[in-house]
Amino acid sequence: RWRDPYAGGTYSDPSEIDIDHVVPLANAWRSGASSWDQRLRERYANDPDVPLSAEAGENRSKGDKGPEAWKPPLRSAWCDYSTRWIAIKAEYELSVNPQEKSALQQMLGTCEGGRL
Repeated sequence: RWRDPYAGGTYSDPSEIDIDHVVPLANAWRSGASSWDQRLRERYANDPDVPLSAEAGENRSKGDKGPEAWKPPLRSAWCDYSTRWIAIKAEYELSVNPQEKSALQQMLGTCEGGRL
């Protein structure tokens, strides 16, 4: 059984699940991964803190969008999603654009106490 962290559903059929990179590979590429060597790209793609299982439809609707263009439909997931996004971008020294930063700040406002 898998729980989709974005919409909250629980699934038992693996065909209904995709592996999602919280910060999508294409987004990472645009944010600085294009200058990485092959070893670091592979490390990122397989880092256990980067991927998670998500309902296939939600993952596909997210695509390679950042938080300025896509947010988890389950508002209670916003805090975890934004903190993971920030941690991944910081760990890999990836850039954050102004629209992305604004969306992340909005989502951080859903964390207990309204911020980190």
